[in-house]
Amino acid sequence: MSAITIGEAARRTGVSAKMIRWYEATGLLPPATRSEAGYRHYDDSDLHTLRFVRRARDLGFSVEAIADLLALWRDRARPSAGVKAIAEEQIADLRRRIAELEGMARTLERLAESCCGDERPECPILDDLATEDHSPVPRRAMRGLSERRRARGMV
Repeated sequence: MSAITIGEAARRTGVSAKMIRWYEATGLLPPATRSEAGYRHYDDSDLHTLRFVRRARDLGFSVEAIADLLALWRDRARPSAGVKAIAEEQIADLRRRIAELEGMARTLERLAESCCGDERPECPILDDLATEDHSPVPRRAMRGLSERRRARGMV
């Protein structure tokens, strides 16, 4: 394959051009070769790496974990134990986040059930949100909610 532009690499991998540039800046993707005009060009190896990164991100791995997985992937002499350990850490993290989200859903269900949802201004949901004596919701659990709201134009 001949070298392709960042736009074409984005189209073929499902990774936005902005994220491709960011992956280069963070070192997940090696710096792209440049044309004489300074445009980034990518080859099959780069596309393969981008697909790997995208899939790892789809599974919720952090950038740091992806860097570790990429290093292990590139090292053909590596034992698989390191890969499995990273995957098991991710599973534990996902299960913890699921438990946090389920707790949040139970709380919201309880609040929604206690709200009449009529023309009266009294609202237990708003009263609860205004109360200061709650423990903060973990940022990581809220991240997915914020991303979904941004995607729907709600934030």
